[in-house]
Amino acid sequence: MNTQQILSFTRLTETAKLPVYGSDQAACFDLFSDIDVMLYPGHFAMVPTALVMHIAEGYQVKINPRSGLAAKHGVTVLNAPGTIDSDYTGEVKVILINHGERPFRINRGDRIAQGEIMPVYRVDLDSLGQRKGGFGSSGVK
Repeated sequence: MNTQQILSFTRLTETAKLPVYGSDQAACFDLFSDIDVMLYPGHFAMVPTALVMHIAEGYQVKINPRSGLAAKHGVTVLNAPGTIDSDYTGEVKVILINHGERPFRINRGDRIAQGEIMPVYRVDLDSLGQRKGGFGSSGVK
């Protein structure tokens, strides 16, 4: 299967930027904001990318934080890593939170997160049986 069959995009606005790899060896592609927003300390926002991802069955996209935003400003992906399943058909939005001490401005076109295409491995959960004991019961006593 070639990469175009694994992942493609639909732009929902004229201003939506298609993802790009930052280098030839980058594992993740950059995702961009399609709005301007001020992110205040301790607050979070769902930042739209104005993109729909078309992901082949058997794959997912993980949404990862950008290390520069975290290191320099305390801004990260709240549910890191986020998961986009192959059957999700809506707009991709990134939940960003500001753990920093100052407000952080996100401008339309700013890099806000990274996407990583990953294979999906599923198991038959019914065949696994049920464990007893609850939370923490698999540890050494």
